[in-house]
Amino acid sequence: MVFRPNWDEFQNFSSYIEYMESQGAHKAGIAKVIPPPEWIPRKTSYYSEDIMNIIIPAPICQDVRGKQGIYQQLNIQKKSMTVKEYRKLAESPEYMTPCHFDYADLERKYWKNIIYKCPIYGADVSGSITDKDVDVWNINKLGTILDFVNEDYGVKIDGVNTAYLYFGMWKTSFSWHTEDMDLYSINYIHEGSPKSWYAIPPEHGRRFERLASGFFPGDFSICQSFLRHKMSLISPQLLSKYSIPYNKITQEQGEFMITFPFGYHAGFNHGFNMAESTNFASPRWVEYGKRATLCRCRSDNVKINMSTFVKRFQPEKYDLWIKGIDVGCHPEDPTRTFAAPLRS
Repeated sequence: MVFRPNWDEFQNFSSYIEYMESQGAHKAGIAKVIPPPEWIPRKTSYYSEDIMNIIIPAPICQDVRGKQGIYQQLNIQKKSMTVKEYRKLAESPEYMTPCHFDYADLERKYWKNIIYKCPIYGADVSGSITDKDVDVWNINKLGTILDFVNEDYGVKIDGVNTAYLYFGMWKTSFSWHTEDMDLYSINYIHEGSPKSWYAIPPEHGRRFERLASGFFPGDFSICQSFLRHKMSLISPQLLSKYSIPYNKITQEQGEFMITFPFGYHAGFNHGFNMAESTNFASPRWVEYGKRATLCRCRSDNVKINMSTFVKRFQPEKYDLWIKGIDVGCHPEDPTRTFAAPLRS
Protein backbone atom coordinates (compact mmCIF):
# COMPACT_ATOMS: atom_id res chain seq x y z
CA MET A 1 0.00 0.00 0.00
CA VAL A 2 1.11 3.57 -0.69
CA PHE A 3 0.15 6.41 1.67
CA ARG A 4 0.19 10.13 0.92
CA PRO A 5 -0.49 11.95 4.22
CA ASN A 6 -1.21 15.66 4.21
CA TRP A 7 0.71 17.97 6.55
CA ASP A 8 -1.80 17.61 9.42
CA GLU A 9 -1.89 13.80 9.17
CA PHE A 10 1.91 13.75 9.09
CA GLN A 11 2.39 15.45 12.48
CA ASN A 12 2.25 12.40 14.79
CA PHE A 13 4.40 9.49 13.64
CA SER A 14 3.03 6.77 15.93
CA SER A 15 -0.59 7.79 15.24
CA TYR A 16 0.00 7.60 11.50
CA ILE A 17 1.53 4.12 11.77
CA GLU A 18 -1.58 3.10 13.73
CA TYR A 19 -3.77 4.57 10.97
CA MET A 20 -1.79 2.66 8.30
CA GLU A 21 -2.39 -0.58 10.20
CA SER A 22 -6.09 0.24 10.52
CA GLN A 23 -6.07 0.19 6.71
CA GLY A 24 -4.33 -3.22 6.67
CA ALA A 25 -0.88 -2.00 5.57
CA HIS A 26 0.94 -4.41 7.89
CA LYS A 27 -0.57 -7.46 6.21
CA ALA A 28 1.82 -7.05 3.27
CA GLY A 29 4.81 -6.66 5.60
CA ILE A 30 5.82 -3.40 3.91
CA ALA A 31 4.29 -0.08 2.88
CA LYS A 32 5.39 3.15 1.24
CA VAL A 33 4.80 6.65 2.63
CA ILE A 34 5.20 9.70 0.38
CA PRO A 35 5.66 12.72 2.66
CA PRO A 36 3.79 15.99 2.03
CA PRO A 37 5.69 18.67 0.07
CA GLU A 38 5.94 20.87 3.20
CA TRP A 39 8.26 18.31 4.83
CA ILE A 40 11.90 19.20 4.14
CA PRO A 41 14.41 16.89 5.85
CA ARG A 42 17.48 18.90 4.84
CA LYS A 43 17.71 22.51 3.72
CA THR A 44 21.24 22.46 2.29
CA SER A 45 22.70 20.33 -0.51
CA TYR A 46 23.35 16.64 -0.07
CA TYR A 47 26.64 17.21 -1.89
CA SER A 48 27.97 19.76 0.60
CA GLU A 49 31.31 19.19 2.29
CA ASP A 50 29.84 17.98 5.60
CA ILE A 51 28.23 15.00 3.87
CA MET A 52 30.95 14.36 1.30
CA ASN A 53 33.52 14.18 4.13
CA ILE A 54 31.57 11.62 6.20
CA ILE A 55 33.77 8.57 6.74
CA ILE A 56 32.35 5.17 5.80
CA PRO A 57 34.41 3.18 8.33
CA ALA A 58 33.83 -0.32 6.97
CA PRO A 59 32.53 -0.49 3.37
CA ILE A 60 31.65 -4.06 2.42
CA CYS A 61 32.42 -5.84 -0.83
CA GLN A 62 29.40 -8.09 -1.49
CA ASP A 63 30.56 -11.39 -2.97
CA VAL A 64 27.46 -13.34 -4.07
CA ARG A 65 27.75 -17.06 -4.85
CA GLY A 66 25.18 -19.60 -5.96
CA LYS A 67 22.95 -20.49 -8.90
CA GLN A 68 19.37 -20.99 -10.05
CA GLY A 69 17.85 -18.46 -7.69
CA ILE A 70 19.62 -19.57 -4.48
CA TYR A 71 22.55 -17.42 -3.40
CA GLN A 72 24.74 -16.64 -0.43
CA GLN A 73 26.20 -13.21 0.11
CA LEU A 74 29.60 -12.92 1.76
CA ASN A 75 30.58 -9.49 3.03
CA ILE A 76 34.27 -8.66 2.77
CA GLN A 77 35.30 -5.58 4.69
CA LYS A 78 37.26 -2.94 2.77
CA LYS A 79 39.31 -0.02 4.07
CA SER A 80 37.48 3.14 5.06
CA MET A 81 36.65 5.87 2.55
CA THR A 82 34.80 9.17 2.44
CA VAL A 83 31.35 9.53 0.88
CA LYS A 84 32.99 11.63 -1.84
CA GLU A 85 35.35 8.76 -2.69
CA TYR A 86 32.49 6.27 -2.53
CA ARG A 87 30.32 8.33 -4.88
CA LYS A 88 33.17 8.57 -7.40
CA LEU A 89 33.52 4.78 -7.27
CA ALA A 90 29.75 4.18 -7.58
CA GLU A 91 29.51 6.42 -10.64
CA SER A 92 32.63 5.05 -12.35
CA PRO A 93 32.26 2.89 -15.51
CA GLU A 94 33.27 -0.17 -13.45
CA TYR A 95 30.33 0.07 -11.02
CA MET A 96 27.73 2.31 -12.64
CA THR A 97 24.13 1.26 -13.38
CA PRO A 98 23.73 -0.50 -16.76
CA CYS A 99 21.49 0.96 -19.47
CA HIS A 100 17.91 -0.23 -19.01
CA PHE A 101 14.39 0.46 -20.35
CA ASP A 102 12.48 0.40 -17.07
CA TYR A 103 12.55 -1.04 -13.54
CA ALA A 104 11.51 -4.51 -14.76
CA ASP A 105 14.44 -4.55 -17.21
CA LEU A 106 16.85 -3.47 -14.45
CA GLU A 107 15.46 -6.15 -12.13
CA ARG A 108 16.17 -8.80 -14.80
CA LYS A 109 19.71 -7.49 -15.15
CA TYR A 110 20.16 -7.63 -11.36
CA TRP A 111 19.23 -11.32 -11.07
CA LYS A 112 21.09 -12.24 -14.28
CA ASN A 113 24.34 -10.60 -13.09
CA ILE A 114 24.07 -11.11 -9.35
CA ILE A 115 27.19 -13.31 -9.07
CA TYR A 116 29.38 -11.09 -11.26
CA LYS A 117 31.38 -8.00 -10.27
CA CYS A 118 31.08 -7.57 -6.50
CA PRO A 119 29.61 -4.15 -5.62
CA ILE A 120 30.69 -2.20 -2.56
CA TYR A 121 28.11 -1.06 -0.01
CA GLY A 122 28.60 1.80 2.45
CA ALA A 123 26.26 0.24 4.99
CA ASP A 124 25.65 0.69 8.72
CA VAL A 125 27.25 4.14 9.10
CA SER A 126 26.21 5.66 12.44
CA GLY A 127 24.70 9.12 12.05
CA SER A 128 21.96 11.20 10.48
CA ILE A 129 21.83 13.68 7.60
CA THR A 130 18.40 15.02 8.59
CA ASP A 131 18.43 18.57 9.96
CA LYS A 132 18.31 18.52 13.77
CA ASP A 133 15.36 20.93 13.86
CA VAL A 134 13.09 18.55 11.91
CA ASP A 135 10.50 17.56 14.51
CA VAL A 136 8.26 15.17 12.57
CA TRP A 137 9.34 11.93 10.91
CA ASN A 138 12.94 12.58 11.89
CA ILE A 139 14.46 9.08 11.78
CA ASN A 140 16.88 10.04 14.54
CA LYS A 141 14.05 10.97 16.95
CA LEU A 142 10.81 9.20 16.07
CA GLY A 143 9.55 9.19 19.66
CA THR A 144 8.07 5.67 19.70
CA ILE A 145 7.89 3.23 22.61
CA LEU A 146 11.29 1.81 21.56
CA ASP A 147 12.74 4.87 23.34
CA PHE A 148 12.05 3.06 26.65
CA VAL A 149 15.13 0.90 25.93
CA ASN A 150 17.27 4.00 26.34
CA GLU A 151 15.11 5.73 28.97
CA ASP A 152 14.69 2.69 31.27
CA TYR A 153 17.94 0.80 30.69
CA GLY A 154 20.25 3.55 29.36
CA VAL A 155 21.02 1.36 26.36
CA LYS A 156 21.72 2.68 22.87
CA ILE A 157 21.83 0.07 20.10
CA ASP A 158 23.40 1.43 16.92
CA GLY A 159 20.97 1.34 14.01
CA VAL A 160 18.17 -0.01 16.21
CA ASN A 161 17.31 2.93 18.44
CA THR A 162 19.73 5.30 16.68
CA ALA A 163 19.93 6.25 12.98
CA TYR A 164 22.16 4.49 10.45
CA LEU A 165 23.17 5.84 7.04
CA TYR A 166 23.48 3.68 3.92
CA PHE A 167 25.42 4.72 0.84
CA GLY A 168 24.51 2.41 -2.03
CA MET A 169 25.59 1.72 -5.60
CA TRP A 170 24.17 -0.45 -8.38
CA LYS A 171 23.57 -4.04 -7.30
CA THR A 172 24.30 -3.54 -3.59
CA SER A 173 21.80 -5.79 -1.82
CA PHE A 174 20.15 -6.50 1.48
CA SER A 175 19.47 -10.21 1.98
CA TRP A 176 16.22 -11.77 3.23
CA HIS A 177 15.64 -10.94 6.91
CA THR A 178 13.24 -9.66 9.50
CA GLU A 179 14.40 -6.86 11.77
CA ASP A 180 16.18 -7.53 15.07
CA MET A 181 13.60 -8.66 17.65
CA ASP A 182 11.03 -8.55 14.80
CA LEU A 183 10.78 -4.76 15.17
CA TYR A 184 9.39 -2.28 12.66
CA SER A 185 11.85 -0.41 10.43
CA ILE A 186 11.79 2.86 8.53
CA ASN A 187 13.99 3.73 5.55
CA TYR A 188 14.17 7.08 3.72
CA ILE A 189 16.09 7.79 0.50
CA HIS A 190 17.44 11.29 0.91
CA GLU A 191 19.14 11.49 -2.46
CA GLY A 192 19.96 9.43 -5.51
CA SER A 193 18.78 6.26 -7.21
CA PRO A 194 15.85 4.06 -6.14
CA LYS A 195 15.79 0.82 -4.14
CA SER A 196 13.78 -2.22 -5.18
CA TRP A 197 12.15 -4.09 -2.29
CA TYR A 198 10.65 -7.58 -2.00
CA ALA A 199 8.46 -8.40 0.98
CA ILE A 200 6.60 -11.44 2.28
CA PRO A 201 3.33 -11.00 4.19
CA PRO A 202 4.05 -11.81 7.86
CA GLU A 203 1.37 -14.54 7.92
CA HIS A 204 3.53 -16.47 5.41
CA GLY A 205 6.81 -15.84 7.28
CA ARG A 206 7.01 -19.31 8.82
CA ARG A 207 6.38 -20.94 5.41
CA PHE A 208 9.19 -18.85 3.97
CA GLU A 209 11.52 -19.92 6.81
CA ARG A 210 10.77 -23.58 6.10
CA LEU A 211 11.51 -23.09 2.40
CA ALA A 212 14.77 -21.26 3.17
CA SER A 213 15.88 -23.96 5.61
CA GLY A 214 15.45 -26.51 2.79
CA PHE A 215 17.54 -24.39 0.41
CA PHE A 216 20.29 -23.78 3.01
CA PRO A 217 20.34 -27.02 5.08
CA GLY A 218 23.94 -26.56 6.25
CA ASP A 219 23.25 -23.10 7.65
CA PHE A 220 20.01 -24.28 9.24
CA SER A 221 21.76 -27.18 11.00
CA ILE A 222 24.20 -24.72 12.61
CA CYS A 223 21.67 -21.99 13.47
CA GLN A 224 17.91 -22.33 13.17
CA SER A 225 17.70 -18.52 12.90
CA PHE A 226 20.35 -18.33 10.16
CA LEU A 227 18.30 -15.79 8.18
CA ARG A 228 19.25 -13.30 10.90
CA HIS A 229 22.82 -13.50 9.54
CA LYS A 230 21.55 -11.58 6.45
CA MET A 231 23.45 -13.74 3.98
CA SER A 232 20.71 -15.57 2.06
CA LEU A 233 19.21 -14.42 -1.24
CA ILE A 234 16.32 -16.24 -2.92
CA SER A 235 14.95 -15.01 -6.23
CA PRO A 236 11.30 -14.01 -6.67
CA GLN A 237 10.95 -16.63 -9.43
CA LEU A 238 11.78 -19.32 -6.90
CA LEU A 239 9.30 -17.92 -4.39
CA SER A 240 6.61 -18.08 -7.09
CA LYS A 241 7.60 -21.64 -7.97
CA TYR A 242 7.07 -22.72 -4.35
CA SER A 243 3.87 -20.64 -3.94
CA ILE A 244 5.28 -18.20 -1.39
CA PRO A 245 3.34 -14.93 -1.83
CA TYR A 246 5.46 -11.80 -2.07
CA ASN A 247 5.11 -8.14 -3.00
CA LYS A 248 7.57 -5.92 -4.76
CA ILE A 249 7.78 -2.16 -4.74
CA THR A 250 10.32 0.45 -5.82
CA GLN A 251 11.25 3.23 -3.42
CA GLU A 252 12.21 6.52 -5.05
CA GLN A 253 14.19 9.47 -3.71
CA GLY A 254 12.14 11.37 -1.13
CA GLU A 255 10.01 8.35 -0.12
CA PHE A 256 9.79 6.30 3.07
CA MET A 257 9.48 2.54 3.33
CA ILE A 258 8.03 1.02 6.50
CA THR A 259 8.51 -2.65 7.30
CA PHE A 260 6.24 -4.27 9.88
CA PRO A 261 6.91 -6.84 12.64
CA PHE A 262 7.96 -10.24 11.27
CA GLY A 263 7.85 -8.92 7.70
CA TYR A 264 10.64 -10.62 5.75
CA HIS A 265 12.18 -8.30 3.17
CA ALA A 266 15.12 -8.08 0.76
CA GLY A 267 16.16 -5.85 -2.08
CA PHE A 268 18.81 -3.95 -4.04
CA ASN A 269 19.90 -0.46 -5.00
CA HIS A 270 19.64 0.87 -8.56
CA GLY A 271 22.67 3.15 -8.32
CA PHE A 272 24.37 5.70 -6.06
CA ASN A 273 22.07 6.82 -3.25
CA MET A 274 22.00 8.03 0.35
CA ALA A 275 19.47 6.50 2.72
CA GLU A 276 18.76 6.73 6.44
CA SER A 277 17.18 4.02 8.53
CA THR A 278 16.33 2.85 12.05
CA ASN A 279 13.95 0.60 13.97
CA PHE A 280 10.90 1.55 16.00
CA ALA A 281 8.11 -0.11 17.96
CA SER A 282 4.43 0.12 18.84
CA PRO A 283 2.34 -1.64 21.51
CA ARG A 284 1.31 -4.19 18.84
CA TRP A 285 4.97 -5.21 18.52
CA VAL A 286 5.38 -6.29 22.16
CA GLU A 287 4.00 -9.80 21.61
CA TYR A 288 6.28 -10.20 18.56
CA GLY A 289 9.32 -9.07 20.55
CA LYS A 290 8.52 -11.47 23.39
CA ARG A 291 8.29 -14.44 21.06
CA ALA A 292 10.88 -13.60 18.38
CA THR A 293 13.29 -16.43 17.60
CA LEU A 294 16.85 -15.16 17.89
CA CYS A 295 20.23 -16.23 16.58
CA ARG A 296 22.23 -17.94 19.34
CA CYS A 297 25.43 -18.61 17.39
CA ARG A 298 26.69 -15.01 17.19
CA SER A 299 27.68 -12.89 20.14
CA ASP A 300 26.79 -9.59 18.46
CA ASN A 301 23.12 -10.35 17.76
CA VAL A 302 20.68 -7.80 19.15
CA LYS A 303 18.69 -8.76 22.24
CA ILE A 304 16.28 -6.39 23.95
CA ASN A 305 15.16 -6.94 27.52
CA MET A 306 11.36 -7.05 27.17
CA SER A 307 10.65 -6.43 30.85
CA THR A 308 9.78 -2.74 30.54
CA PHE A 309 7.46 -3.43 27.59
CA VAL A 310 5.60 -6.32 29.22
CA LYS A 311 5.24 -4.33 32.44
CA ARG A 312 3.90 -1.24 30.65
CA PHE A 313 1.77 -2.78 27.89
CA GLN A 314 0.83 -6.24 29.16
CA PRO A 315 0.69 -5.78 32.97
CA GLU A 316 -1.82 -8.62 33.28
CA LYS A 317 0.78 -11.02 31.79
CA TYR A 318 3.83 -9.75 33.64
CA ASP A 319 3.79 -12.20 36.58
CA LEU A 320 3.15 -15.16 34.27
CA TRP A 321 5.98 -14.03 32.01
CA ILE A 322 8.43 -13.64 34.92
CA LYS A 323 7.54 -17.15 36.10
CA GLY A 324 8.10 -18.55 32.59
CA ILE A 325 4.47 -19.64 32.17
CA ASP A 326 3.21 -16.97 29.75
CA VAL A 327 2.01 -19.58 27.27
CA GLY A 328 0.81 -18.44 23.87
CA CYS A 329 1.76 -18.37 20.21
CA HIS A 330 3.77 -16.05 17.99
CA PRO A 331 1.24 -13.60 16.47
CA GLU A 332 1.95 -14.97 12.97
CA ASP A 333 2.21 -18.65 13.92
CA PRO A 334 -0.96 -19.96 15.57
CA THR A 335 0.18 -23.59 15.09
CA ARG A 336 2.62 -23.66 18.02
CA THR A 337 2.13 -22.53 21.62
CA PHE A 338 5.05 -22.04 24.00
CA ALA A 339 6.06 -20.06 27.06
CA ALA A 340 7.50 -16.67 26.10
CA PRO A 341 11.21 -16.77 27.08
CA LEU A 342 12.77 -14.37 29.55
CA ARG A 343 15.63 -12.46 27.95
CA SER A 344 17.98 -10.03 29.64
